[in-house]
Amino acid sequence: MMINFEEPKIPYRETITKPARADYRHKKQSGGAGQFGEVHLIVEPYVEGKPMPDMFKFGNQEFKMTVKGVEEYPLEWGGKLVYVNSIVGGSIDARFMPAILKGIMQRMEQGPLTGSYARDVRVIVYDGKMHPVDSNEISFLLAGRNAFSAAFKEAGPKILEPVYDVEVLVPAEYMGDVMSDLQGRRGMIMGMESEGNYQVLKAKVPLKEMATYSTSLSSITGGSGSFVMSFSSYELVPTDVQDKLIKEFEAQQKDEE
Repeated sequence: MMINFEEPKIPYRETITKPARADYRHKKQSGGAGQFGEVHLIVEPYVEGKPMPDMFKFGNQEFKMTVKGVEEYPLEWGGKLVYVNSIVGGSIDARFMPAILKGIMQRMEQGPLTGSYARDVRVIVYDGKMHPVDSNEISFLLAGRNAFSAAFKEAGPKILEPVYDVEVLVPAEYMGDVMSDLQGRRGMIMGMESEGNYQVLKAKVPLKEMATYSTSLSSITGGSGSFVMSFSSYELVPTDVQDKLIKEFEAQQKDEE
């Protein structure tokens, strides 16, 4: 019997770092009723307590915001989506706003960079177009989803990774080697303290780098070291790691086509 050992899947998250704007027109005509929906939206990073700007500027264009409604959605996977209705003059009927939200949420559940959950985004729908006959929910769902995806990719998108608090208990003579090993795992040393003949080393380490840690620690300390870890926070991954993750995801998508 053959056993395959695979590294556990890391629960990455995606977010954005600057505002961006996009619009998308979904149009389909195939005998009888067609489909038509056009959505113009702006995305910006959401930070708790930070007010929304009255105006955005992209290039030489200014976009003044007139807020008609704000909905906040705490996400199951952490963070928030804030959905802002800034439609003026009825360019999109209010009955289509939930469909646009649904399209955006679908893309949040499968982020544009690596298919990971997206979080902490404010989306402002400020304009669009309807057709008296061909506009329907599915048209605006698809227009909202595609406009959001395009804007997200222009908004300085970043991948976040789970970082853990790690406490390592080791005999003092192994301290230097253990510390070097953790730093080689992109660990940030937070402090040290003595406990009898042992030293307690505290560090923050990305979860991805902890997959082989148990074996490594045992090897370094001759089995006399131990550690505990607990979730700390999500942090931005370094650029080289992000590029690698995106390439891996794109290759995987090609394999599945």
